[in-house]
Amino acid sequence: MPNSPNSPNGPATPNAPTPRLTVAVLGPGGVGGLLAALLSRSGHRVLCLAGEETAHTLRTTGLHVRSPLFGDFTAPVEADTDLREPVDACLVTVKATALDAALTRIPPAALGDALLVPFLNGVEHPALLRARYAPDRVAPSVIRVESTRTAPGLVEHTSPFAEIDLTGAKVPRPRLEALAEALTAAGPATRVLDDETTALWAKMAFLAPLALLTTRYSLPLGEARTRHREELASLVAETAAVSRACGAPADPARALARYDAFPPATKSSMQRDAEAGRPLELDAIGGALLRAADRHGVPVPVTARIVRELREAGR
Repeated sequence: MPNSPNSPNGPATPNAPTPRLTVAVLGPGGVGGLLAALLSRSGHRVLCLAGEETAHTLRTTGLHVRSPLFGDFTAPVEADTDLREPVDACLVTVKATALDAALTRIPPAALGDALLVPFLNGVEHPALLRARYAPDRVAPSVIRVESTRTAPGLVEHTSPFAEIDLTGAKVPRPRLEALAEALTAAGPATRVLDDETTALWAKMAFLAPLALLTTRYSLPLGEARTRHREELASLVAETAAVSRACGAPADPARALARYDAFPPATKSSMQRDAEAGRPLELDAIGGALLRAADRHGVPVPVTARIVRELREAGR
């Protein structure tokens, strides 16, 4: 980690407490707000980056979390509109549709040697970030969680789990392990994976069929998997084929079994965005899947049709 005032001064001993880090969070919404609050409660210094109104709210009232897993609590955080000082890591937790605008809040010179850890849907954002920031500090990662910002500074975490995979093919392993240790101590079970492609496509292979089907038919997962079973199976098979073509393993049968195990009322984040009239991550998920399929010559007719229908519906 960089030599900020809160960085460790030397190697940790086996029984030493987790070193105090300074962590910026770009986009303190459902995911970012949850991680910011948990890290703050665990004793780390947290700086949230957001618009002036949200930053003012966070500076004034902190972050309020309601969670069956982590409890109901309020955590103090610092907040600003832009990154202006050294940090150990910057978590990027905005939607893909807001990424370009949000990145103006973290100038490359200000980010310096800090890790840049994007928790974004899709598989194309690492290349964009590595073109703008130091490639060996970009650590594309995956989080499995259901968490929603219901108002500025208020986060509802509803899933009985919160799991993180940290990756980064060129990032120094000790940097990833130090952040993983801090996150695990704060709450979310976190592991460091060597294969970035596998980690990103594992989420994509599960997320894309769920997001596309539930949003296309405006149905929760329980009804979608029953009424549109054949389409779900086709989406899963097509996405798995693209994943394998990109070098990542995929198991369609296991994916279908996971969908069947989820509560019937489950909704995808894309579906929730559609219901709220927010921009959809259709291009980051469906578009990226189609582009990867085209590059590798993998036929994906059902995926292509559903993406087209969502686009034609103005989604």
